Amino acid sequence: MIPSKICVDEIDVQGKRVFLRADFNVPLDGDLHITDDRRIRLSLPTVNYLIDEGAKVVIGSHLGRPKGKVDPKYSMAPVAKRLSRLLRKEVRFCGAVVGPQVERELEKMEPGDVLLLENLRFMPGEESNDPEFSKLLARLCDVYINDAFGTAHRAHASVVGLPSRLKSVAIGFLMKKEVTYLQGAVSDPTRPFVAVLGGGKVSGKLGVIANLQERVDKIIIGGGMAFTFYKAMGLEIGNSMVEDNLLHIPLDMLEKSRKGGFKLYLPVDCVVAESLDPAAPTKIVPYQEIPKGWTGLDIGPASVRLFAEVLENAKTILWNGPMGVFEIDAYSRGTFAMAHAVANSYALTVVGGGDTALAVYRAGEADNMTFISTGGGAALELLEGKELPGLSSIPDRDN
Repeated sequence: MIPSKICVDEIDVQGKRVFLRADFNVPLDGDLHITDDRRIRLSLPTVNYLIDEGAKVVIGSHLGRPKGKVDPKYSMAPVAKRLSRLLRKEVRFCGAVVGPQVERELEKMEPGDVLLLENLRFMPGEESNDPEFSKLLARLCDVYINDAFGTAHRAHASVVGLPSRLKSVAIGFLMKKEVTYLQGAVSDPTRPFVAVLGGGKVSGKLGVIANLQERVDKIIIGGGMAFTFYKAMGLEIGNSMVEDNLLHIPLDMLEKSRKGGFKLYLPVDCVVAESLDPAAPTKIVPYQEIPKGWTGLDIGPASVRLFAEVLENAKTILWNGPMGVFEIDAYSRGTFAMAHAVANSYALTVVGGGDTALAVYRAGEADNMTFISTGGGAALELLEGKELPGLSSIPDRDN
């Protein structure tokens, strides 16, 4: 049974200073305008709950990788403006993380007010989980809420150091949803349970493969990962991506599949090109006929039809990793077709974060998925069965 963590609606926040660790790591263009505010919007249920309960809401987040130095292009100021618009109320922005400037802002706060701090990663103590920095953060609040699943796998000061210094800590509604769907899909799925694994490298999915092949009914392999399988089977893969040091992983999976542990499906054709150049000549070939010197960049139409049939009777689908180099239009058809197939199924559909989430949004199928994770690395580690520091720092609810 999955331990359930204490959630924000189970603790007293009324009139208290609440530090909300959010994940507002949103993309910005060259003019520092937010190009995708999904992560901000997904935090709104927790923020609005705290406002409605009369908490003094202090929000901390990171943005980009400033590496412990102040860098204006990673300032949280644009996020404060967007959050104000989404909440339809003023969000004060403080150009500091800790210290007298922040404490002066705190003195002005009334119940229901929202204050957004500057980028947590401007402080070198954040990523190093410095105890002194954690102590300074703890001075800002009475209650700690972690709603930042995207950083739950990081042992940073605002993720583990700060909550260890407070008595009242909990997770937010988004974090609860992430854990419920990602852990629930793996630990107690409605069957048939199908996992769709893609992306570039087998090495990035080793833990996921090990954990899932003991639990699933079917596994579909696509993306660059497939070529390591082909190579292990003794096939020509041209200049396609391969991890020669990991050929034993596909061989082990193929053997387990043959013994009846689960059914394994590989692409039966692929789109190959002479180079990654979008204007390079391409052709669709069976997987046994990849020409020397050519590179596999997407699954082909026969693979799309096969995989769609595999998904037809699924009751739970977990998808992590694109089927090809979907960022280039010429090689996006396989990934987008898989997005349509997953969305059109009658299954509970859980999409791992990162590139897979981006592909689903670009395919226009986001609203047709049961759940799309906001975390890339965190989602992978949870699917591997690892303990996430951001969850370990929150106590389990008494059952």
